[in-house]
Amino acid sequence: MAAPTPTTRQPAAPVAVATRPGRWIDDWRPEDPAFWASTGKPVARRNLFFSVFSEHIGFSVWSLWSVLVLFLPEAVYGIDPAGKFLLTTLPTALGAFVRLPYTFAVAKFGGRNWTIVSAALLLVPTIATAVVLEPGVDYTTLLVVSCLAGVGGGNFASSMANINAFYPNRLKGWALGLNAGGGNLGVPVVQLVGLLVLATAGAEHPRLVLLVYVPLIVAAAVGAALLMDNLTTARNQPRAMREATREPHTWIMSFLYIGTFGSFIGFGFAFGQVLQNQFTSEFATPLAAASLTWLGPLLGSLIRPLGGSLADRFGGARITFWNFAAMAGGAAIVWTASQVGSLPLFVVGFVALFVLSGIGNGSTYKMIPAIFRTQAQQRVAAGEDSAAADRHALRMSGALIGIAGAVGAFGGVLVNLAFRQSFLTTGTGDSAYLVFIAFYVICLALTWAVYLRPQARMSGV
Repeated sequence: MAAPTPTTRQPAAPVAVATRPGRWIDDWRPEDPAFWASTGKPVARRNLFFSVFSEHIGFSVWSLWSVLVLFLPEAVYGIDPAGKFLLTTLPTALGAFVRLPYTFAVAKFGGRNWTIVSAALLLVPTIATAVVLEPGVDYTTLLVVSCLAGVGGGNFASSMANINAFYPNRLKGWALGLNAGGGNLGVPVVQLVGLLVLATAGAEHPRLVLLVYVPLIVAAAVGAALLMDNLTTARNQPRAMREATREPHTWIMSFLYIGTFGSFIGFGFAFGQVLQNQFTSEFATPLAAASLTWLGPLLGSLIRPLGGSLADRFGGARITFWNFAAMAGGAAIVWTASQVGSLPLFVVGFVALFVLSGIGNGSTYKMIPAIFRTQAQQRVAAGEDSAAADRHALRMSGALIGIAGAVGAFGGVLVNLAFRQSFLTTGTGDSAYLVFIAFYVICLALTWAVYLRPQARMSGV
């Protein structure tokens, strides 16, 4: 009998993605290794790229007023420091508010479709501000157009909910960290654009900052229309958000996200004004303040993916715990620098807070899918169907991402209000810094009690 002819295993042929009109994908299996390697990965990366771009522009528009207040000298516009803090607080508040409906919109209309709409909406505050921003404009008008910039804050929630559905569990920390980090970069980039305008055209030309972003907004909307996809699996059931509000982990994670993202966006909006008010002699001109405001947000944005990657490797709760300990230390450095009047120490402490908030942003968002993945495993162990448990975990993590993103953004409102009140009552930010230290210690204790304590049901998430 002849020996059997040896056979060589051929690599699996690429699996084609069936796409319906409107770029809808019905069959999406990121947890299937063969599907992911052959087809899922390139499709997911393409959607991630345009998601990051659109979210980046959204963050820039959301952060516009952290730059524009530097173009509003009190002698010309008649707006005192407290009034300028209010101009940066209102867009933060609206951005937090719209994050919940933006999360729903992904499930209702599809990730690609809503990215087109949300990008196009950025034209409204950009053009409106360009029309009214000139000496003599009524302060109420400025409050209205500054509030409109809050629509840029909603892009984050819809983008994160969309990308969460594209990637397998083992890569969610990296993907969500990269998506959010690239979006967060919109904060330092718009501040660098403002710095460039101040250095070249001068404080009399704030409209140039706005005109830079109009073609970028159009490019984001057109790119999403041409190259992004909608996932049917990203559709949440109508009761998903309501169900998530009854989940205790929703509010725990939202509270922790106030400490990380709330700090990042709040400091990003307020840092320039804090410098001008705390160290008036060193930052007598808008250009001097703008020369430093971008550094912290830049580093905090760039390092966010590292926070997600560290969480993938060591566990989100562990990274989050130690990160809050370090943030309390950073806030203590800032308070000490304020007491002794040391500008270099003050900047070092604040930059450290930006970096640590970026790491914490990545690690906390990694915890969200990990929590529901752990719950799914517990459901399967109790006899529930594996596929049903996985679908439930995906729905709940998407809903929680939206809720935590909204609540966390309100942390930015609280940061600005804390600074406003502190400067009104004491003339410095010292009271605010002490509040930040206490809050970070509370977040540290909560993380340990719920997610690291050996007896905790979610220990090791």
